[in-house]
Amino acid sequence: MGIVVQLKNQINNSYFQLKNAVEDKLILVEEKIKSKLTSDVELVQKMSDYHLNTGGKKLRALLTLGSAKLCCYSKGTRDINLAACVELIHAATLMHDDVIDNGSVRRGKKTLNKVWDNHSSVLVGDYLLSRCFEMMVEDGNIEVLKLLSSTSSKIAQGEILQLQHKGEVDMLEETYLRIISAKTAELFAAATKVGAILSDMKTKEKEALEFYGRNLGLTFQIADDTLDYNSELKLFGKKIGKDFYEGKITLPIILLFQKAKDEEKEKLKDIFSKNIRNETDLNYSLSLIKKYNIIKLCYQKAQHYINLASNSLSIFKDCKEKNILENLTSFSLERNF
Repeated sequence: MGIVVQLKNQINNSYFQLKNAVEDKLILVEEKIKSKLTSDVELVQKMSDYHLNTGGKKLRALLTLGSAKLCCYSKGTRDINLAACVELIHAATLMHDDVIDNGSVRRGKKTLNKVWDNHSSVLVGDYLLSRCFEMMVEDGNIEVLKLLSSTSSKIAQGEILQLQHKGEVDMLEETYLRIISAKTAELFAAATKVGAILSDMKTKEKEALEFYGRNLGLTFQIADDTLDYNSELKLFGKKIGKDFYEGKITLPIILLFQKAKDEEKEKLKDIFSKNIRNETDLNYSLSLIKKYNIIKLCYQKAQHYINLASNSLSIFKDCKEKNILENLTSFSLERNF
């Protein structure tokens, strides 16, 4: 039993181990982002400052820094600039997400669109993307430019695909995976591949880190979607049922619909066809999720991607950075923040 607890603590600590391993550079990434978001337009500055103060895990930036370190990058500050770039893409998509979803809370604070309005949030998100593209051009590497611009395009397509299938409780699992692959996993894959590109690694290493990032991203999103229905956990900055109230169809609902009886399926269709869902609707859905043990099923699905991500790092020599990245795959599933 002691060994199990010890292993679990090691897994749960992997995020903080990664953060500590690149802490000096992460501070510079945050400074870089702050300097890039400086604006003479008062509203842009206010909204940028508000966003910066909401914090966040900076996981994508950490992945760029960690991957670069794994690949022995030591030539300068390109890893800092491109980690900031990856983080800005993520921040812009969150701003746009909150407008599309009519979100009101993120990371325990009011969203930009609720403090100001939708128009301002969309435009500030666009401002962040423009700043990001400036930094990509300044970096001067055509491979990085192609990768990150293509990633931005795929994220937008993922958002549209999700919107197209909103409220569709009989959505195919394959469609859901296409959505989260584009919306989440593409940026994870880009973040880790950038670290290999910076270090002039061979194609094999670049592809291994890209594959690692993509599968880590899939695990991360499945875990995030599952947390939304896991009433057993107390979460930091995340309210149970957020996706449910927004009418998003995620893996727990897809698997539930597959398992449910005909009358339960009809009830679920009615719930998700409504413009507004209430607490009674949520409680009914949660009771079915418990009845069919859906949370466990979701985690079993995610375990497949954990194994793929972890195994992809086998081509790298054993070192502290490799160990942290391997453990991070399980952290993405077992986290509660």
